[in-house]
Amino acid sequence: MCRCIIFSGNVINYPKKSRRKRNVTVFVLLGLTRNQKMQKIVFAVFLVIYIVSVIGNLLILVTITHSRLVRSPMYFFLAYLSFIDACYSSVNNPKLIFDLLLEKKIIQFNGCMTQVFGEHFFAAAEVILLTAMAYDHYVAICKPLHYATIMNRVVCNLLVGVSWMGGFLHGIIIDLPFCGPNVIDHFMCELNPLLELVYTDTHILGLFIAANSGFICLLTFLLLLGSYTVILYSLRNHSADGRCKAFSTCISHITVVALFFLPSIFVYMRPATTLPIDKAVAVFYTMITPMLNPLIYTLRNAQMKDAIRGLLNRKIHSEDK
Repeated sequence: MCRCIIFSGNVINYPKKSRRKRNVTVFVLLGLTRNQKMQKIVFAVFLVIYIVSVIGNLLILVTITHSRLVRSPMYFFLAYLSFIDACYSSVNNPKLIFDLLLEKKIIQFNGCMTQVFGEHFFAAAEVILLTAMAYDHYVAICKPLHYATIMNRVVCNLLVGVSWMGGFLHGIIIDLPFCGPNVIDHFMCELNPLLELVYTDTHILGLFIAANSGFICLLTFLLLLGSYTVILYSLRNHSADGRCKAFSTCISHITVVALFFLPSIFVYMRPATTLPIDKAVAVFYTMITPMLNPLIYTLRNAQMKDAIRGLLNRKIHSEDK
């Protein structure tokens, strides 16, 4: 039976008549660190990272949608990837940054469940979209004569729709009984720490999460590596310039895939337990990776840099008039 919740060090006992399946209304987050001076430093660093991440991804999104690049399937997918990264970094990071200024870090139950849904919704959508981008690269390099026919706009819209639908289905939350402790040893509502607070046996649920998140990430990551092995092998028949351009594009995507998948595999491809390093890994895939993606795709891409310069020039000229 649900007996009590713990809040701010006090134990609140509920009478038998008021016992329900869920008595927890708020969760207490222990945060990233308890050192007050360190929290102020981390606040400044994380605020800069978050601003750069959102601005960088929105810049790519606006640049592609306001240029001819949007006609290309590769940049069409890249625009959606930037939008997903901007949303994904905004699920947990604003509260994390704000909480660094507070001594007590509290989140409402509904807000916590929203974080869990948002994180898994956008993460799953990105997994599917990265797979679609790998397929686009495969068709462009291995079947160039049929590329326009295979990767038409209907197919591209369908793949994007599948990514949103897959993200929604993956993000659906199972109703679980939270009746006792409400202190989460994390800076956000993450599944593994939450499972430790559930008032029921979570062994089977932990295996399901490992299969649903960890194993799928691992399998998708291995399939993507295999597809890029085939792609890179097929480049031997291309010209030197063609190999260089295709290799640059593939390396950028492989880098993004590795940055996104490896931390997720580390967290979810194991039993539902928490480790001290989990917080640092969570910071990496929720904050650092969304910031690095726009840098990876722009610094190595001449077309993106030219499009950004063209967009800025048009903006300047319009203001002068």
